[in-house]
Amino acid sequence: MSFPLLTATAALPAIGAIATAAVPAARRTAAKWLALLFSLGTLVLAAVVFLRFEPGGDRYQLTESRAWIADFGVRYELGVDGIGVALLGLTALLIPFVIVAAWHDADPLETKSTRWRPTQGFFALILMVEAMVILSFVATDVFLFYILFEAMLIPMYFLIGGFGDRAHAGSDESAATQRSYAAVKFLLYNLAGGLIMLAAVIGLYVVAGSFSLSEIAEARANGSLEMATSTERWLFLGFFFAFAVKAPLWPLHTWLPNAMGEATAPVAVLITAIVDKVGTFAMLRFCLGLFPEASKWATPVVITLALISILYGALLAVGQRDIKRLIAYASISHFGFIILGIFAMTSQGQSGATLYMVNHGISTAALLLVAGFLITRRGSRLIADYGGVQKVAPVLAGTFLIGGLATLSLPGLAPFVSEFLVLVGTFSAYPVAGIIATSGIVLAALYVLVLYQRTMTGPVQESVRSMPDLRARELAVAVPLIAVLIFLGVFPKPLTEVVNPAVEHTMSDVQKKDPQPEVEAAK
Repeated sequence: MSFPLLTATAALPAIGAIATAAVPAARRTAAKWLALLFSLGTLVLAAVVFLRFEPGGDRYQLTESRAWIADFGVRYELGVDGIGVALLGLTALLIPFVIVAAWHDADPLETKSTRWRPTQGFFALILMVEAMVILSFVATDVFLFYILFEAMLIPMYFLIGGFGDRAHAGSDESAATQRSYAAVKFLLYNLAGGLIMLAAVIGLYVVAGSFSLSEIAEARANGSLEMATSTERWLFLGFFFAFAVKAPLWPLHTWLPNAMGEATAPVAVLITAIVDKVGTFAMLRFCLGLFPEASKWATPVVITLALISILYGALLAVGQRDIKRLIAYASISHFGFIILGIFAMTSQGQSGATLYMVNHGISTAALLLVAGFLITRRGSRLIADYGGVQKVAPVLAGTFLIGGLATLSLPGLAPFVSEFLVLVGTFSAYPVAGIIATSGIVLAALYVLVLYQRTMTGPVQESVRSMPDLRARELAVAVPLIAVLIFLGVFPKPLTEVVNPAVEHTMSDVQKKDPQPEVEAAK
């Protein structure tokens, strides 16, 4: 039996979570270093997965299959394709930076409402989320994926509700109430989507007789699986609704600004850069892979919702007074671009959407973590409480600017490549939608540059005059992320080589080909 590399990659952070939680309460620093060590070990295994993956090989590689719940046809089946390996790499890459950035976020507090913060539990929850997300990217059994899709909500709920942002206006009781509200809203929205998906999962088993993606694909290929049109559409809607909540897509997005606003900056990165990607990834793997005809049937509506998300998120970002909520609404706009690229159903659009998932994760992590360092120094999330920071903390301001420029997809930085491919792929199939989506670029430039102008330029406010610049630990977070943004911005080939063959498989599933350009005959 070959070494179960995918299981090991997911199991290592899970083991790390248990080990970190078991560290004695008095040894908080040891727990932090242990969590970081396990996250780095997971990154090494993820790199091995990436190197062993053959872009021109089988669709699912490094496969594992074992009986799990035999009476119900559920198997422990894993396999990674090009899209999954890219997102697995993103997850493993970001978690060490999240841990380092959150180094002091769960240290004990001495306040009226909270006298202690379980540091070990905080870092254990982060590692547990990592384990579940990695498994969800490689699960090829629908029921196994569903279990992971729902289970990751539990540690995220405690991370949001139990370890909120300390830069909160008002009393400790008010802050705790708002954190609880954000955590419960996050949980209820995602549970509602998950329950609807559960009904669709059961329906799929009744129709297909299996939860295995490979068995369903084989049955479809040999003609032994036939779904009625209405059945396929209902099942598609059940899956898509859950993924649209997770993504999040307008109008199911309202939990995200609350969750990101009340969570610490590293936990906010965990939400939008990692966990939410499970939703868009699942649209490619499950919606388009299992229900190709229903996906094409729903395309006009989904593209319309994606365009609304792009414009709505960008417009609300322009008007925000809270730094973290601004980044949250910007993320809603960016997820609109990702979903637009997926359902444009062109190879450029879907390649761009996959790259966008990766690049958005890195750029949002860079911007949000540096914003978190800024907020920690001043103790406020309000844009109006800043001004002139670049004169007292130039390195902080510079890294914040690069993260912001990546968010608006400046050429030379990684998100530009993905956004360009999404727009090209959309325009070739849906020209009007492509034109409308480009307005999101203009709005992105507006909200990013206005944010930088109001916080970093102008007269130095008295409250930031003594603000220190980035320290060594914070530079260890910001500089590598910026380096990756620049590297993938000028040389995206390592990702495109892996992603493009997987996109070809998805295009084959939905039986779509790229539109051919119209060339006028010479007179």
